This record gives sequence, C-alpha cells and structure tokens, in this order.
Amino acid sequence: MIKTEKTQEKVVLVGVESFDNNQTFEASMTELASLAETAGAVVTTVFTQKKERLDGKYLVGIGKLQEIKDNLEADEADMVIFNEKLTPRQNVNLEGFLGVKVIDRMQLILDIFALRARSHVGMLQVELAQLKYLLPRLSGSKGLELSRQAGGIGSRGAGESQLETDRRHIRHRLEIIEAQLKMAEKVQENSRQKRNNSSVFKLGLIGYTNAGKSSVFNALTQKIQYEQDELFATLDATTKDFSLQDEFTVTLTDTVGFIQDLPTELVQAFKSTLEESKNVDLLLHVIDASDPNHKIHEDVVESIMKDLGMSDIPVLTVYNKLDLAEHFAPTILPSVQISIKSEAGVQQLRQAIIAKITELFVPFALDLPYAAAYHLPMLRKIALLETVVAEDETETYHVSGSISEREKWRLVEDGLCRVSH
Repeated sequence: MIKTEKTQEKVVLVGVESFDNNQTFEASMTELASLAETAGAVVTTVFTQKKERLDGKYLVGIGKLQEIKDNLEADEADMVIFNEKLTPRQNVNLEGFLGVKVIDRMQLILDIFALRARSHVGMLQVELAQLKYLLPRLSGSKGLELSRQAGGIGSRGAGESQLETDRRHIRHRLEIIEAQLKMAEKVQENSRQKRNNSSVFKLGLIGYTNAGKSSVFNALTQKIQYEQDELFATLDATTKDFSLQDEFTVTLTDTVGFIQDLPTELVQAFKSTLEESKNVDLLLHVIDASDPNHKIHEDVVESIMKDLGMSDIPVLTVYNKLDLAEHFAPTILPSVQISIKSEAGVQQLRQAIIAKITELFVPFALDLPYAAAYHLPMLRKIALLETVVAEDETETYHVSGSISEREKWRLVEDGLCRVSH
C-alpha cells in the first residue's frame, strides 16, 4: 500500500435527506465534514436535498446537480463527496456531468484508514477493503476511467497503487493479501488463545471514533498510545496489562473506533482486529459526553456490537470528556462520568472497574493461619481482596474478597475457604 501526504483539496459535500435517515441526517452531515477535514480537505460548500426517493441516475435531482456544478466552477473546487453510497453507474454519471472527481462517504472513510494504518497487518486490511470496493466499480463501469483518481482524497493507499491494473490483477492481489492476512491471523489467534487460557481478567475498549478510547488506554496503563482529537486516530489493536488493585493484574485492549455506516468492507477486513474485543471479560464503552450527538453514537456502537455477536459481554459505560460537556445528562444508566484527563477521573474510573468486576465475581471469605500466609501473594494476584485482618490471638488472617468463577477452584481445592453464591 502506497501512502501519501495529505493534500489540501477544495471539496463540496452533498447529502440527501429521506424518510429513512431524517433522524440522523444533520449529525451525519456534520460528521461528513469532519471526515473530509480529517482527510486533509477544505470544505467550501454543503448542499442538501430532501427527496422521498433517491434518483437512480444522479442520486439528486437534475436542478440540484446543475446548482452544484455552477458552484464548483465558481469556487474552483476539486471534488464532490456524497454522504450516501454511490453505485458504480451513479459514480460515472456524476463525474461525467460535474467534470470533477466524485467519491462517496465509504471511499472517504477508506481513504482515512489508508492514512491511519501503521502496522503491516493494518495496511493489508485497509488495502483489502479498498480493492474490494474498487473491483465492482471496475466491473460495473466498463472501464471506469481510473486516470481521474490521480492522487488525493479517495485514491490513497491501494487506490493509488492500482491505477493501471485490470480486474485480473486486482483479484490476484486480493488472493495474496488474504493469504498474508490468514497467516497473520494465526499468529494473532495463538496470542489471543494464550491470553484466553490465562487467569488474567481481560478488559476491552469499545466506542465511537474520537470518544477518547486511546486517552483512557493511556491513563489506565500509563502507556504512550497515539491519541489525537481526530477521527480514527487508532486502527491497530493494542493490548497491555496493568495493575488494577494491589497485585491484581488485568489486560486492556484498544482497537478501532466505530462510525455511522461503517463500510461493510472494513468490518470484514478488520474482522480479526475486532475479534480482540470479542474475547474479553468486560467491555468499557467509552462515550464522548461533550458531543451533542452522543445518543446517536451510543446506538451505532450497540448496533455494531450486536452484529459482531458481542451483546452478551458485560459492559461498563464510561462517559468521557465531562469537562467539555454542557448540560450533560447520561442516557445509559448505570454509568460512570469522568474526564480522563484529570487524576480524579482516572481514579474514579479505576474504582468503577473494580466495582463492576466485583459484581461479576463471587464473594469468598477465609481464615488463613499465619503458617499458611504464603498463600496471600497468590490470593492478591487472582482475587480482589476487600479485607485482610490479622488476629494475633488466634494467629489467623481473616480474608474476604471476590474471585472469578474460573479461579474459585483454586480456593476450594486447597480447602482454604468457603465461597458464597
């Protein structure tokens, strides 16, 4: 995959409001502008049109299309970006009428992913998605003029490296990428299996893009993970362990954020990466409390979680960026509301995680003779201890806490304690 620097291109945005999308249309268009800016564009004008039915030839009406064309000439814009997914034929028709490059929301997101991918696997995943997007457009356009994609937004990564290829070469490249990804997936699966077989409790971060997941990851693990106030700052799954309480250690996995109308090609391409979030014991659903559209974002994430078969995983809802929010009211309860940039917020989150894990664990109590005190270090590693009280008169430690179902056998087998249910 060939990566290029951002180029400042003037773009015009176009969206069609219909009965199906009228509840989320305004938020979606605002997001489209953010996506364009993230890709390095300057938005000159935004056109919207209300239609009961999308036009099969141009998506918008001919009058609106002429208005867009006149504006393009006046503003000397380089490109038009449609909020809706365009068919190959619509793409060709629109470019023929407007005389400039035309892309849709999906191609814009693919382009940003091409900019963001850092690891070899991430680059392969993005290229796979781009080529799968490109292939039917070659098939459907009878020789779609790829020369129109001479660099810039919508043609970075695989799009730019495949300008002169035909369908056969693209299919061959797809086979190579899929084979390489299968090999990489085996390595990832082995690492994942080792974590699954371990007794370590696994946390996973999930949320809408730019909700602050990487900031949460960095604050909890004290690891420097790339974080910026921008969309899709993190693509590659990263796992790190950290001490949650005393010697009780957990792992935390951060992965790609979600967005409205996340391209199917990307979901499929990043399936192995998203699998990292499926194999956890507790998900931290991070939500940007300062975003007025956070309810829409919550619904998008919950819908994608359902599609990925993650609905049964316990969730702790974390409203982040509370310091930037005005008149905030949580829509998901129970939840924790914090600013992860403050030390108080970090501690509040840690306590909320401990409380949630305690709910998932089973309580236990034991009387441990001083002579058996060597068990205490092991207990601190596998359980959340609430009390450890020494009684010199009986030379006994009175210990209470909670432990996972999969670990309680250690206590019962050794006859150390009684486990409550």
